[in-house]
This record gives sequence, structure tokens and C-alpha cells, in this order.
Amino acid sequence: MNEKKNHILSVLVENSAGVLSQVSRMFSRKGYNIASLAVGETEDPAVSRMTILVYEDEAQIEQIASQLAKLLPVISVRILNRDNSIRRELLLVKVKADTRETRDEIIQMASIFRVKIVDVAHESLTLEVTGDFGKSEALLKLLEGFGILELVRTGTVALERGKDTIYDV
Repeated sequence: MNEKKNHILSVLVENSAGVLSQVSRMFSRKGYNIASLAVGETEDPAVSRMTILVYEDEAQIEQIASQLAKLLPVISVRILNRDNSIRRELLLVKVKADTRETRDEIIQMASIFRVKIVDVAHESLTLEVTGDFGKSEALLKLLEGFGILELVRTGTVALERGKDTIYDV
């Protein structure tokens, strides 16, 4: 039996109303779960790129890519290889920091992890983390002891390394 693991689908679509709904309906109809979804315009304002993270086995991810490619507003679909792609997410996390010592410790952690402090209040600090999922998770584990008040994630975005592009399909 094939093991489920995370896969990134990079999908170019027409930048028009209802496209996101069509794509999400296809996932829903087939019983697939989207773990992460990031969408934005590309270098061409008429085209958007969807970066979709799913947990499926190899056979299922190929089937999903094939089904996505059949949708009319879809221009191109590419399964990004983990070893040949750059994956990043943005995380904002608000942490309880009600003493000078606590703030100093969190600021020191922020420096070690190379994250930005984007808001300072009397009882909290808000950090901006940009990096791969592992970096975010490692920092969150350390911050749990201080008390995470709130957090939000963008979802993963990804590009292939080197000269290969989604247009080379």
C-alpha cells in the first residue's frame, strides 16, 4: 500500500471569477482534502498561480493532477518534486510577553530563527516567520511555553529550483 505524504501542486489558472470555486469543488467531489492553498497573480495579471498542498499517495496525486488539468480555466499543472523545489510559508504569531525577561527571551529566539518582530505591546510580541514548514514548527514548539495568543499561516507557496518553470510542461 502506498504511503500518504505531502505533495505540492503548482497550478496556473485563468485569473477570473469562479476559478477557485471550480478547483475546490473538484477536490470536494473526489473526496480529497486540501491541506494548504495559496493563490495569487503571476507576472501576467490574466493568470493566477495556485499552490495546493495535499496529503495523498503517489497514484492519487497523479490522478488529482490529471483531473485538475481537465478543468477549463486550468492552463498548466505541475507536481513539484520536494528535492527540486523551494517551499515557503508566512506565519504571524502573537506570544504572551508580560515581563521584561520574557520579552528578552522571545527577542533572542527571534534573532536565532531570523524572524522579524512586527508588533510590540506591553503584554505581547508578534513575530513574522518566513521559511519552510519545519522552521515554523520548531519555533512554535519553543514559543508554546510562553503562551501563544494567536497565530495565522498563509499556506505554502513553492517554485521549482533552477531554470525549469511551470511553462515547461
